Order: sequence, then C-alpha cells, then structure tokens
Amino acid sequence: MPELHPEVAAVTERVIARSRDSRRAYLDLIEREREAGVHRPKLACGNLAHGFAASGEDKPAIIAGRAMNIGIVTAYNDMLSAHQPYGRYPEQIKIFAREVGATAQVAGGTPAMCDGVTQGQRGMELSLFSRDTIALSTAVALSHGMFEGAALLGICDKIVPGLIIGALRFGHLPMIPIPAGPMPSGLANKEKQRIRQLYAEGKVGRKELLESESASYHGAGTCTFYGTANSNQMMMDVMGLHMPGASFINPGTRLRQAVTRSAIHRLTEIGWNGNDYRPLGRCIDEKAIINAIVGLLATGGSTNHAIHLPAMARAAGIVIDWEDFDRLSGVVPLIARVYPNGAGDVNHFHAAGGMSYVIASLIDAGLLHDDILTVAGTRLRDHARDPKLLGENDDLTFEDAPAEPLDESMLRPPSSPFQPDGGMRLVKGNLGRATFKTSAVDPERRTIEAPARVFSDQDDVIAAFKAGELERDVVVVVRFQGPRANGMPELHKLTPPLGVLQDRGHKVALVTDGRMSGASGKVPAAIHLSPEAVGGGPIGRIRDGDIIRLSAEQGVLEVLVDPAEWEGREDAVQPPDGLGTGRELFAFMRQGADDAERGGSAMLAAAGL
Repeated sequence: MPELHPEVAAVTERVIARSRDSRRAYLDLIEREREAGVHRPKLACGNLAHGFAASGEDKPAIIAGRAMNIGIVTAYNDMLSAHQPYGRYPEQIKIFAREVGATAQVAGGTPAMCDGVTQGQRGMELSLFSRDTIALSTAVALSHGMFEGAALLGICDKIVPGLIIGALRFGHLPMIPIPAGPMPSGLANKEKQRIRQLYAEGKVGRKELLESESASYHGAGTCTFYGTANSNQMMMDVMGLHMPGASFINPGTRLRQAVTRSAIHRLTEIGWNGNDYRPLGRCIDEKAIINAIVGLLATGGSTNHAIHLPAMARAAGIVIDWEDFDRLSGVVPLIARVYPNGAGDVNHFHAAGGMSYVIASLIDAGLLHDDILTVAGTRLRDHARDPKLLGENDDLTFEDAPAEPLDESMLRPPSSPFQPDGGMRLVKGNLGRATFKTSAVDPERRTIEAPARVFSDQDDVIAAFKAGELERDVVVVVRFQGPRANGMPELHKLTPPLGVLQDRGHKVALVTDGRMSGASGKVPAAIHLSPEAVGGGPIGRIRDGDIIRLSAEQGVLEVLVDPAEWEGREDAVQPPDGLGTGRELFAFMRQGADDAERGGSAMLAAAGL
C-alpha cells in the first residue's frame, strides 16, 4: 500500500481527535439500535401484518423472516430529469431481490427539487432546507423496522446529502446508494455559456436562449456539467459506497441495469446475519469523509459540498471544518477538468478514464485512504474498476482502471496535474470565513482589490447591471442570503452578467453569505461567508465604496476601513421574510439554522449533533 501523504494523514488525525467523543457516541447508538432497536422479529403481529399486507408474492418470505427485506427509499419524480429513470426501479429491484431469495418494498419517498428549475426563482429559497426535509423523510421511511437493508435512490444536489444524513441515523443497516446516470451529451456547455452571456447583454432573445437551454438539457439523466449532482456521485465512489464504476453510466442501457442488479445482490450479502456485515455507519468513518474532500478537490467539484459534507459528517458523529478543506487543498492536485472547469462534460470525463482512474491514481499518490470499509471488495482500490458486459449472455465483469488517462485534456496523473493544488480555498479576515473555488478562475484573477457595491437581493444586482451601474472594477456584495436570512439560495443567475463585466476588462468579484451553483465558474467569488448578515455578521456593515481585498492565493478576505470607523458602524437592516411559494413554512428552519461551515442545519443543531 502506498504511503499516505503526511498532510492527508495529519488532517485525518485532526478530524479523528476532534470527533472522538461524538463518534464514540454515534457508534454506541448504532450498536444499541442493532441489538435493541425496532426490527421485524420484535414487531407485534398486528404491526407486522400491516407491513406485509400488500406485498403480494413476497408475503410468505417476509412472514418467514429468514431473508433480508430491502427498504427502497426513492426520490423519484419525472420532472427532475436525473430522477425520471427511477420510475421503474422499484419493480426491477424487487425482481433482483427475489433472484437471491430476498424481498424489497418501497419504504418511502422523499422530495427531490430541481435547482435548474428553481434557479433565480423564489423556490430556490427552499433548496438548502429541502436537504433536511429529505433526511427527515428518509428517517420516516426507515422507522417502520421492516427492513434489514436499504437501497437509496437519489442523485441530485440536496438529495444525496439528505438521504445519507437520514440513513446514517439508521447506520446499523447496510445500505447502497444507487445512481441512474447522466443524460447523453447535448449542446456543448461552452456554447450554452456563450448564449447565456449574449442574452445577458441583450444580443439574443428568449427564443434563442430557450433553444440553447433545451439542446443542453434534452433527455432523461443527470445534467452533464460537473456541478453538485455529479460531485455527489464522485463522493459516493471515493467513499466506497457505490458499486464500482456505477456513477456515470447512461440511463436506459443494459449496463446500467446490470450494475443496479449487482448492487441489490451485493446488499443481501452484507447484512448482519451473514459473515460480511457492512453497516453504513461504519462504512462512513473519518477516513471516508477525508476521501470525499480529497475527491472533491482533485476533480474541481461543487462548492456546495463545503456545506453538505460537514452536515453529512455530523450525522455520523464526525466534525470537520473549512480549515480541513483548505489544508487538503494545499496538497491535493487538480487532476480533472470537467465543465465548468474545462470544455468536456461528465460523459467525456467517464470516457477518459473517469472515476476508476481518479481513485487508482489518487491512491497511488498517497492521497486517498485505501484501507476503508466499502460496500464491495476488501479496500477502496477494489472500486477502481469499470463494469463491462461480456459474452452472449451479457455477463457483468469489472475491469481494472486504465493505467493512464485516455484523454489528457480531461484527466491527468497527479504527477503532472492541471494545477498543483485543489480547487477550493478558505479565505478569512475581518469579514469572517468564506469559500473560494479556484479551479475555474484564471490565476491572474484570484486576487482583487476594488470598491464594494452592496445589495440585499440578487435581482437588484441584475437591475444595476442593466442600468450600466457596474461598468467598473467592483466587488459585488450580496448579503442577507445566508441560511438564517432566506434559506441560502444559489445566486447562479449572477454568473452571466458578472462574466460579461469581466470579459469587458473589469476586475470583478462576488462576496456573499449565500451560495453559488456547483456549476459556477470563472468569476472570483467568496461564498458561504460566515457569520452571515443575520445575527450581526460583519458583512452587514459594508457600505458602498468600501475597498475590499479578496485573495485566494493569500487566503484573505477583508474590508479596508479604519478600525475605529468600522467598529462604530451599525448593522444593516434585514429585509422582511418572503411570503408565498411555501417559504413561510420553512421559517423555523431559517430561525434555527447554524453557520454554513457547520452545514446550515436547524435539524442537526436542534438534535445536538
């Protein structure tokens, strides 16, 4: 086994030490749940009869209680393209389970909102909190005590983190997340970006923009850019939670179905009644969480996981912070360029060697923990394989990762990376702590010092742009966008106008206590600023014209104002809460949310996790 990089080892030990008490408490919990929790054999006859009443041909097997009954937690809906393929999965899973003497039932469904649909709309203010709603829905689904394992059907932005958070509270059960894969490639993402900028400049109309968007998002499957949804899949791979090579196989193919079938068969082999028990709560440990961060950095993944990963870790009794991300980013090289960090999409990435190459090469470089408990194999390297169908019977086999990248414009070895450090840095100073995604930002733009223009609403930024008020070097500050203000919506629709200003030769940056989309790219941005404006965060004291210095290279975010004047300023007044589109129903989540660095979760805060 290659020697682990000393900084990866040091950060891992830092996390283990920080998490010692909470992790011990979590492991004690799942051990108690296994021994004394709600299980099928302990259900009263009336309880059990309700549980199998509609199970049809599976009823005798469920009554007998000798084989695993798999709970299917599904985030299916057919508006969300990535989840549309899940419509037929439950019936297929039931057949796959019967093949090995097991049974399966749909335990419950969770919401699955599409950030692409809600981007820039009121519904985006529900987006972050949908993660905790999904976690709660997952807990409700698994609370019946009817299941000895679970198949988790979800892909997109908040869905996978929510499924994992909820599932970890039942961490004594073996579980396998099952992806459905990306849609085939459509209009090139660079061309889509070009049309968006032309629309922002008023040079093309809505008809041309809609034609471009629909040529890009054109069928069933995950969007093909490397945003939060596809970063989710990468993380599940490097944590060893997927079947090997499962993430980026297109929907509706024989190979996709064969890998799903193998996941269900494998799930029945890792239950607590056998000799290979692999509960989710032990698969997700400190080393697996570090692997997720390393994978995120090495591939230029979504900044949203600077919020989601701390929340997921907390559900397993593990405590991480942005300094962990920053220290790892200093030693983990960027080895992938997938749009918006490059020209090709996730299908091109997969064809170039994809996750199997990423896992194998990072293990060889001493950057991933190989010695983790995964759902398949004896170590993580066993997941550095690609599924293939062979012979007349389409027998499923797994082949080792390619020794070299098959397209060096998409993938490179860690010894000759696209850039020597990872794609995410911590910036901090008298404004607080924030995340800066560097992987898509040109190096000469990673430091900026310019006057602030302050907004409390993203639509006001668009209006100022259209009025020509931002035609200069400027740091656009958008505050009252944090979890406690309005649910921390993504501000992705600011990318085209800010990109236009940058292309016109201006030095431009964004500073916000809100989020950007995982697909956001070339404009330098300090996001997730904590503490947020609500509750007295320093961003609430910035005024138009204040000079702000932002430097990813130096890790600096500060306002250059005389300290005496700064301390004498009053905080800005928070805008009133939004009404309509259900936003008022989430007021308790806003009021109870903790900092973005901890995950922005009222649910976890209230639970004392």
